[in-house]
Amino acid sequence: MSTKIIVEASARHIHVTQETLEELFGKGHTLTIKKELSQPGQYACDEKVTAIGPRGKIERISILGPVRPVNQLEVSLTDARVLGVDGVIRESGDVKGTPGIQICNGDKCVTLSEGVIVAKRHVHLDPETAAEYNVADKEIVMTKIATQDRALIFDDVVIRVSPSFKPAMHVDIDEANACAYQNGTVISAIIKK
Repeated sequence: MSTKIIVEASARHIHVTQETLEELFGKGHTLTIKKELSQPGQYACDEKVTAIGPRGKIERISILGPVRPVNQLEVSLTDARVLGVDGVIRESGDVKGTPGIQICNGDKCVTLSEGVIVAKRHVHLDPETAAEYNVADKEIVMTKIATQDRALIFDDVVIRVSPSFKPAMHVDIDEANACAYQNGTVISAIIKK
């Protein structure tokens, strides 16, 4: 295929509503862009929070912008164990019935009744690249990652197609470590099921 699909390791992060942002950082607060991310319109922010679970806490979690309609803390399965919450694997935005968590900025805290997910691995594609690979939105595929010493085939990968996407596969840190991910890693094959 002529279009290479990069693999990106997605570290733990949180998406927040405007209401939660203001509860943590003050009325009228807006996110401060630290750096643009690969997907257009998405960015990492200077604002960081601490997640406190039943068993432990994780500090300095980056907020990703822009603000969202629902709060969503994305962690790895390892992080979920540290926090003491169930590692519920879901697509982004599907938070109904997921574990809750306390989120703090110093002494300002918000208790979320739900919203902790382990993001289902997925591939972002624009329509032209999806056609090139002969895959469709919401299709479940396998992807081969051919790193030098730990080539790996990931199963249950969701294809997500939108004109606003740039081609990229997102895996969490546990998955990245499993395939010896490095910057510049690409998908070597998409395997239809």
